[in-house]
Amino acid sequence: MIELPGLIDPHVHVREPGQTHKEDWDTATQAALAGGVTMILAMPNTKPPIFDESTLNLALEAARAKARCDYGQYLGAGPANALEVARHARRAAALKMYLDSTFGELRLDDMTLWLEHFRRWPGPGPIVLHAESRSMAAALAFAQMFDQPVHIAHVSLREEILVIREAKARGVKVTCEVCPHHLFLTAPLTCAEGVTPGRSEVRPRLATQDDINALWENLDVIDCFATDHAPHTLSEKDGENPPPGFPGLETLLPLLLTAVSEGRLTLEQLVQKAYHNPRRIFALPEQPETRVFVDETDEYELRAAEMKSRCGWTPFEGWRVKGRVRKVILRGQTVFQDGSVLAAPGFGRDVRAA
Repeated sequence: MIELPGLIDPHVHVREPGQTHKEDWDTATQAALAGGVTMILAMPNTKPPIFDESTLNLALEAARAKARCDYGQYLGAGPANALEVARHARRAAALKMYLDSTFGELRLDDMTLWLEHFRRWPGPGPIVLHAESRSMAAALAFAQMFDQPVHIAHVSLREEILVIREAKARGVKVTCEVCPHHLFLTAPLTCAEGVTPGRSEVRPRLATQDDINALWENLDVIDCFATDHAPHTLSEKDGENPPPGFPGLETLLPLLLTAVSEGRLTLEQLVQKAYHNPRRIFALPEQPETRVFVDETDEYELRAAEMKSRCGWTPFEGWRVKGRVRKVILRGQTVFQDGSVLAAPGFGRDVRAA
């Protein structure tokens, strides 16, 4: 049995408000604890999006009632809310800017709309960017112009990780994360019988084996492991217009521990990128008396039927992994043990609360 700190996932789509048939604060935080994650940061592209005081209050009220692990809530950058989100920055996990795959109130399809956010965002959380390829390069120029820390979400391509390496070497205040599905999967998914093309849909898209190799070869550039947990139901994924996104909270740790057992990753790197670095980058509080106990020798197959997420599927169905979460203690209380979530709804704390 090995002991780890409670992991921090800085990129989770809780789906509440607006799409609780996929997930909500209760089921998402149950999935987190089952995966050894004791703190999640929730994305703002809900329905409605979290982009002003009233919607931030709406999300935090739901979390306060339902969350079983600790949490923070992002604010979303829109074309005309730079002053508003800056006013509430201390209550937010960070600011999320969607520079690709944007829509509705969070649509930023003109670089001049980025200016006020880069100029005004005060922290403590960084500006987190959904920015792919060339838009990522443009965002790095903004970070340098405004001397503003940025965090690049879900890096997936060889060209992206090499550009980030160069930017770091030149003093740009940039950090980045990578998701397990971009470290382990290529399209189309063929790991289970009956998989439809819709189950391969994710943004950024699954890349090539060359891109995967480049991520593994540049682990020193990657600051965080994050799931981009983005649950949709199987009926949605198998439908005519499948939405992009994978669940990931319960598969993050077993996949990474399997990589450790194979010599592709060290346990020290795992802890650095799934605990120490997220805590530093997002200026997160310590969770006292918090630890995760893992049986690193337990080999088994990942099965969605055994998971807590409401969406009911995983792109890693049937994968053999090594390392099972046995017990999670959060702030001195046993909150998960041998497959059962023991924390009550509302046990989780807002990491930005005074």
